Amino acid sequence: MTESSSTPAHVVLTGAAGALGRAVAQQFLDMGARIALLDHHADKLAEAFPGLDNSHHLMMACDVTSTQSMQEVSAKVLASFQHVDTVVHVAGGFEMGASVHALERASWDRMMNLNAWSFVAVSQAFVPALIERKSGCVVAVTAGSASRGLAAMSAYVASKSALQRLVEASAAELKPHGIRVNSIAPTILDTPANRQAMPDANPADWVSTAVAAQTVAYLASAGAAAVHGQHLLLD
Repeated sequence: MTESSSTPAHVVLTGAAGALGRAVAQQFLDMGARIALLDHHADKLAEAFPGLDNSHHLMMACDVTSTQSMQEVSAKVLASFQHVDTVVHVAGGFEMGASVHALERASWDRMMNLNAWSFVAVSQAFVPALIERKSGCVVAVTAGSASRGLAAMSAYVASKSALQRLVEASAAELKPHGIRVNSIAPTILDTPANRQAMPDANPADWVSTAVAAQTVAYLASAGAAAVHGQHLLLD
């Protein structure tokens, strides 16, 4: 694979051990990419990717809400890969919450840290290297619900909405440097956790992680060269 290929040669993926992260990782592995798989727990990465060639790919534990942790990880990734073509930020969190008038600050901070600030920390770690090469792309995972407030989900929806605004701002800032920034915005993903949480729902109405992963790959491809600051709704 050459750098002129439409397939990203070097990919950084956060939240790699989760259901969507594993699907995105498999998509890029099938495309022949070299991947740095990042997650909060090293043991979950080892469980999710048994037998992965550690001499070619990387598996690293990190805290996506910590700028120090991300700087340490990016230094190791860049030392090994020399450069990065694509950063896919899947890591985040979801929780139901109290009504707005009863919302606890801890819940608000948790959602904002996991879903909004994490994008800043990851960007600070890897975007300078993309700017130096004047190419690359960043793909985040926002949410189909980010455009409208929902009962008992205010902190989550606000954090995903904030993430969308960060994606748009970053896209405007980085476009002159030849870098694209976009997101996928799924409604409900078909994951084991969602099936367990909603046993009476019909998963056939949900978005498969494989399809979501293919959309991420599209945003990282040459076919999306003219796509900037967009949130592709997956419904």
